[in-house]
Amino acid sequence: MATQSVSRNDIKGRIATATIVPVTERKLKTRASFGDSIKHTLTMAYRSLLLIKRTPQQLFDVMIQPVIFTLLFTFLFGGAVSGSWQNYLPIIIPGILVQTLVSACMATGVQIREDMDKGVFNRFKSLPIARIAPLTGALLTDTLRYGIATALTFLMGYLLGYHWATLGGAVLGAMLIILAAWCISWIFAFLGTIARSATTVQGASTLVLFPLVFLSGAFVPTSTLPDWLQAFVNINPLTYVVSAISELFNQGIIGNDFWFSLIGSLVVVLIFAPLTLAAYLRKVE
Repeated sequence: MATQSVSRNDIKGRIATATIVPVTERKLKTRASFGDSIKHTLTMAYRSLLLIKRTPQQLFDVMIQPVIFTLLFTFLFGGAVSGSWQNYLPIIIPGILVQTLVSACMATGVQIREDMDKGVFNRFKSLPIARIAPLTGALLTDTLRYGIATALTFLMGYLLGYHWATLGGAVLGAMLIILAAWCISWIFAFLGTIARSATTVQGASTLVLFPLVFLSGAFVPTSTLPDWLQAFVNINPLTYVVSAISELFNQGIIGNDFWFSLIGSLVVVLIFAPLTLAAYLRKVE
């Protein structure tokens, strides 16, 4: 009892001698620094990884789609397009890779919209973290999904007998498509921040996704298409990504399409990252 009495006296003494600074004179930190934003982004990315660990169903699309679509397209269209399914592999493997990763980007916008609808972002708003961290953390974690889809597509192609020209070309091609997917995910993240529901995001994304992927030379040589359709294919940005990856995988060379793909990806980020951030901050402020 004596010890407890002394402790209380000490506490009272400290309170009595403490200097209370008025709220108006306190120098509180109202904005996160760049370093803090990086740390908060990594923390949010770790949160997303924990969500994936507890709900591995989130990986079903990037784990199942490369397997099913590679087998389906190879044996269904291989003979008609290239004479045999073996000759079709150099065309379809880069195409499946692009299709899978762009489809995975669509899930980014849907997930962001669902988090907003469930009030998850409102909870983040009450925390002393960088406002942008929940958004950038989710986008950073998605690169893991892209990596899994890329590895599985390579594995399926290898099991079917596909071999890349050089290991360096294959690695560089994989890095290019993952980077391009991350840049394209900003488009779907923007849709996720402005749409009214996750269903709207999914519907709008599908309308954008299918014409871009199927009219990019990912599944058939563009020379077999009608002239009026080739005009659209030639301005489709995914066409340059598909061509760049095909050159890296099948020939091990860096062509002009590689640089066009990099520039186009950066342009997408420069346009949609500010739009997404502005829409997102309006939602959380």
